[in-house]
Amino acid sequence: MAVTSASTTVWTGDLKSGSGEVTLDSSHSAQFPVSWAARSQGSSDVTTPEELLGAAHSACFSMAFSNALSSFGTTPERLQVTAHVGFDPAEGITGSHLVVEATVPGLSVEDFNRLADEAKTGCPVSRALVGIPITIEATLV
Repeated sequence: MAVTSASTTVWTGDLKSGSGEVTLDSSHSAQFPVSWAARSQGSSDVTTPEELLGAAHSACFSMAFSNALSSFGTTPERLQVTAHVGFDPAEGITGSHLVVEATVPGLSVEDFNRLADEAKTGCPVSRALVGIPITIEATLV
């Protein structure tokens, strides 16, 4: 069964001095302020499309990697995935770098790296981001 998720942004003002609020409509779980200043200069209290994209990418990769590991017969005890999504005002989104730390008993480093790379390629969000570089730094702990 196909599922459609929805989010809404209400924006007021122009690009540089305006601001908006993103609402996660499907889950009703959060609202986030957004602004060009936060996106182009950074902010510790206002989100950006890239931070939201990083959330989607890290969650999707975690699911894909967990599935790949379980299908291989080595269910992970713990996965921690951080997606660092770059943005340059002149170029747009410049890439997503996945940093992975995993506890997977009984798995060789070689199989771990192979499965991580397969999950990176197969994750639906990675496939949607085909126009940008996606890199991975995976550590088996």
